[in-house]
Amino acid sequence: MKSHTFRINKFQHAINICRRSLFISSAGLILATANVYASDTTYQLNIEPQTLSTAITELSAATQQHIIADGVALAEQRTIQVKGNYTTEKALEILLKGSGFVATKVGENRFSIHEVGAALARDNEIERIAVTGSYVVNEPIDTATGLGLTLQETPQTVNIITRQSIEDQALTSLTDVINNASGISAKAYDSSRNAFSSRGFNVDNYQIDGVPVQWNGAQSAGESLTDTALYERIEIVRGATGLLTGAGDPSASINLVRKHANSSELSGKVIARLGRWNNYYASVDLGTGLNESGSVRGRTVMVLQEGDSFVDYEKKSKQVFYATVDADLSNATLLRLGYSIQDNEPKGSQWGGLPIFNSDLSRTDFDRSASVAAKWSSWASTHKTFFANLHHSFSNGWELVAHANKNVSTADMYLLWVSGLPHPVTGAGMTASGSRLENEREQIDFGVRLQGMYSLFDHEHEFVVGVAKSDQDFVYYGYEGGGSKTAKPVTNFFEWNGEFDQPDWGQKYISQDYTTEQTGYFAATRIHLSDKFKAIVGARLASWNRQGVSYGTDQDYGDDDVFIPYAGLLYSLNDSHTIYTSYTEIFKPQNAVDADDNYLDPLTGLNYEIGLKSTYFNDALHTNITYFQTQQENLAVVDPDFVPRPDKLAAYKEADGVESDGYELEVVGQIMDGWKINANYTAFEATAEDSSGTSNTVNTRFPRKIFRLFNTFEYNQFTLGAGISWEGENYTDIKSPLGNVRVEQPAYSLINLMARYQHNEALSVQLNIDNAFDKEYYSQIGFYSQLAYGEPRNISLSLHYKL
Repeated sequence: MKSHTFRINKFQHAINICRRSLFISSAGLILATANVYASDTTYQLNIEPQTLSTAITELSAATQQHIIADGVALAEQRTIQVKGNYTTEKALEILLKGSGFVATKVGENRFSIHEVGAALARDNEIERIAVTGSYVVNEPIDTATGLGLTLQETPQTVNIITRQSIEDQALTSLTDVINNASGISAKAYDSSRNAFSSRGFNVDNYQIDGVPVQWNGAQSAGESLTDTALYERIEIVRGATGLLTGAGDPSASINLVRKHANSSELSGKVIARLGRWNNYYASVDLGTGLNESGSVRGRTVMVLQEGDSFVDYEKKSKQVFYATVDADLSNATLLRLGYSIQDNEPKGSQWGGLPIFNSDLSRTDFDRSASVAAKWSSWASTHKTFFANLHHSFSNGWELVAHANKNVSTADMYLLWVSGLPHPVTGAGMTASGSRLENEREQIDFGVRLQGMYSLFDHEHEFVVGVAKSDQDFVYYGYEGGGSKTAKPVTNFFEWNGEFDQPDWGQKYISQDYTTEQTGYFAATRIHLSDKFKAIVGARLASWNRQGVSYGTDQDYGDDDVFIPYAGLLYSLNDSHTIYTSYTEIFKPQNAVDADDNYLDPLTGLNYEIGLKSTYFNDALHTNITYFQTQQENLAVVDPDFVPRPDKLAAYKEADGVESDGYELEVVGQIMDGWKINANYTAFEATAEDSSGTSNTVNTRFPRKIFRLFNTFEYNQFTLGAGISWEGENYTDIKSPLGNVRVEQPAYSLINLMARYQHNEALSVQLNIDNAFDKEYYSQIGFYSQLAYGEPRNISLSLHYKL
């Protein structure tokens, strides 16, 4: 294969801003690429976001191909970046994605660009597949390596929930997304908090536009309720992700990719939705140019949600506002500024769940609507984010990216804790106590990244180097007069009506007050050993330290200059199939000390993968087969040889930790014109050895097997969708008066349906039915020996209007 080099610059991702034909109006992505003149010549490209007409001109110059626009208005649209090794056909596919235009090869070194309708009417001798409303992303991403590689080029398992998937399935929160993503699952703590898990480990790594943020589900300010309207897509890299995220568990990293101001013309979308239990949801997404040239652009997103719940006394209220400005300071420099706020103001919030056992240790049996909340209880939360990103491209093709972010999250909680074992007949035996709590988390991030290409041994290679620093202050408050001081017996819990006098809250005091600092220096390169064989090597030098007080205990621990390696190999069998293997790490400080009062070394998470990534139909359909092994080492366990003393009752030592191994299968994209699919299956085992050498299954409240499928079929003005979400059994061993008792959630399936009617180019009507067969299941079981029910059948009807 030949390789040519052409560097142009990168600024931003872009989305389509113009309305197109009915065939593409529900999705915004159509491409038909001819194969009869297929060529394997690739070109090293780095084409910056700009007008489509200019990008086509530069592509033509770089590839020495004649690309004829045939009179269509390419100058009205802006493109995303095209960076990497691409054939002319593939580069055109990326540039034209979402534009309403298609490219066909009409001769040797000659391409023609047409409106969608004209292209689809061409002679059948030109093979093509038209992709509408894509479930796949073919553009480069930075979530795993920072090198700006496509999914095919990334030696890890990456699942992307696209904007089309989000809208087709009416996914309004981060938890909704996780419940429909590959290889990852969610379980509730209560009505306002959710925990996520992947490959046997809890997920504690999050990014927004590739910038790590620290979220703690147990000390939540409602992060798992984050609204999806702010984001263009959500990327999930499974396994260890220490190269870019630093500290955490070897589970996954979730990257929320913001919407940005890409349109110089007025464009947008309005969604109004009415759902069961009096739920009202409305979102407005508008973008436009702010000056005559379009070099300064603005975008705003607003969301309002109000409604009740299937759970008694619970009411939802959410307001979201987001505004961002993209400014082309020059042809080489882009500045992005933005602000967002999400305000959650629920009522009837639950703290914990329903009792699992009666006082005679028989199992309880509640209606799914049963609640342990008081009518006045609330888990209100607010999230504010300020951000500034600067992208500068140098004349040699290298790019500098700098970011600054400030996140402020607060929670104001008026909660009721109900616990005990009710008598199976009288309902007596339960106790209720109120608590008022607050928390505030402020995090400031700074980072700089430099990336580009260099020549060595007759090949071009990618390189990235960067530094990131994060400071987080966390304060947790309680109020005197709450807790056990307000405890009262519940006369008959089976007649609970949410009535409980709100205590007179006393003096405010601090329960936790600590600061966490993280610093990371990282570098990575992709080496082109040959046209088919690539190697990626990288490392991060990370520091993580915490100081402060937590419930009366001093917090002063962490680790400095921890070396985190990254390595991957990829071999292209042909243009469609790539085999890969990778080794990645992550670390997690621990505050356990040994017999000599030394902090133990951090937990080290390791991830090995080997897999096959394939693409079909001109990248319209992606498949992935992966085998993985994930480990956690240096786990703190009690030192049995330590002799307790008055000032120290226990000591710890390092031991082998948890090991998880399994496989994942994924098919996502478009099988044929109008038929889109997203299907995946995950199966793994996660075990740890105790001090006696016995192997025990761990993190059992999350399923070991997950199968998810959602597909849609478009015919004329109609789109029909159907999906299944199946989770294998999970269980929790809890303590009872008779000793440990295992409570189980059997395997279950949820069926989801969708139908959409496209009235015209702008207006569509969509019906979603979740849990269509009204399956009864638990959203959590065993957390503090309690349970919660999952949502029954839910029906929603929405109007979508596209400007």
